Amino acid sequence: MEYKDKVVIVTGGAQGIGKCIAEEFRKQGALVEVIDKQEGQNHFVGDLSNRYAIEEFTKLVIEKYGKVDFIVNNALPLMKGIDECSYEEFEYALKVGVTAPFYMVKLLKDHLAEGASIVNISSSRDRMSQPQTESYTAAKGGIAALTHALAVSLAGKARVNSISPGWIDTDYKVYEGPDAYQQPAGRVGNPLDIANMVLFLCSEKAGFITGENICIDGGMTRQMIYHGDCGWKLE
Repeated sequence: MEYKDKVVIVTGGAQGIGKCIAEEFRKQGALVEVIDKQEGQNHFVGDLSNRYAIEEFTKLVIEKYGKVDFIVNNALPLMKGIDECSYEEFEYALKVGVTAPFYMVKLLKDHLAEGASIVNISSSRDRMSQPQTESYTAAKGGIAALTHALAVSLAGKARVNSISPGWIDTDYKVYEGPDAYQQPAGRVGNPLDIANMVLFLCSEKAGFITGENICIDGGMTRQMIYHGDCGWKLE
């Protein structure tokens, strides 16, 4: 069990992709600590936009284990567009999506174990957009850039990479027809597609990978789309 007794932090790990990541680490014997704003008995309840929640959580982890092996910054920022997103909401999205990962790593950098790895969950929206998604897209673009900055600053201490998921159905629904076939891989993704890559990036097999962003989107961002091509119509 490669991750036996490794200390893992997963933010936003009470549901969705984060929950899957936490579960996969636990299956490998890891000691997983989760922070999530969702109420529950089995994780630290805290809002990542609040610096004091981050400080309390990291303090508890260090007091309990004395070190951290892996940090997975996964918590989901707010998605609102320029027409409806207020100043406060945009600021909140950036706090959760960029400031919290930065501050989490800052507080833990002197407690990183040998061979430590940090994985930030970005989004394919860090390079492409739908209308009215500015708060989420800005946060995801920010964490993608933060990743390579941290990789350079933490050289010798930790490898730092990011993952950009595309369409991931957290209920594991199997799609058919255009929803599936519009993607070169022929299907919609599920949380395991992301969790498997997280575990790989934290492993010794990925020991020469740092500062990298890996897009896991079934090939969607590589598919060129023109009006009238392959039945696509702009309306």
